[in-house]
Amino acid sequence: MIGRFHSLETFGTVDGPGIRYVVFFQGCPMRCKFCHNPDSWETNAGIEKTEDEILDDYKRNEAFYKNGGITATGGEPLLQLAFLVELFTKAKERGINTCLDTSGGIAINENNKPLLAKLASVCDLIMLDIKHSDPDGYKDLTNSNQLFPLEFLSFMDERNVNIQIRHVLVPGITMNDEQLVNLAKLIAPYKSVRSLDVLPYHTMGVNKYESLGMKYPLEGVREASKEEAIRARNLIAKTISDLRNNKTV
Repeated sequence: MIGRFHSLETFGTVDGPGIRYVVFFQGCPMRCKFCHNPDSWETNAGIEKTEDEILDDYKRNEAFYKNGGITATGGEPLLQLAFLVELFTKAKERGINTCLDTSGGIAINENNKPLLAKLASVCDLIMLDIKHSDPDGYKDLTNSNQLFPLEFLSFMDERNVNIQIRHVLVPGITMNDEQLVNLAKLIAPYKSVRSLDVLPYHTMGVNKYESLGMKYPLEGVREASKEEAIRARNLIAKTISDLRNNKTV
């Protein structure tokens, strides 16, 4: 099977546990205002590779990945669901740890449920980005539907897949306590959510937009600090804990 990819990284340290081989899938249905890889949006661009070529490349540096594995990110890997499942299935056959970094940006239907169920069986960790706690805010920030990641979260939670929620803290958009508490309320019921990562918004994508002749959507929005991200994470985590312990929030 042939897939399309934006790029491949052989020494990833922020894309799941340990040192990882990171596969950036080409194509994304979302248009997040803080995306730093807009060149990954187009579905027909990128490089073509088979799953065996990727795994053979992984094997060349396998010694580095003994505490890591393979991470599929993007773009949006779920757009190439059949390839993703094939890649992770073969990876698991070789004893390789698998991690999916996704925004859950596709609708679940009767046609893709069998593949998603298979994905659940061969995925060790899902890092799921939830961009905004409010449906309208989510739509404005991503040009997509908040129901998609929530339905994906529910589907994977039913299958007890290990899930880490990721959330980007953007000043003036997602960086307020009400939004953060509401995000906690969204994810608290899902027992498969076992970890949380709040990422401070950065402007490293600005130069790429300029090089592509594109206007940067969040021009003038300041970066969030690490301290602000830590505070936000603590607030979300405490709220989840309180809700799960039946405390008033």
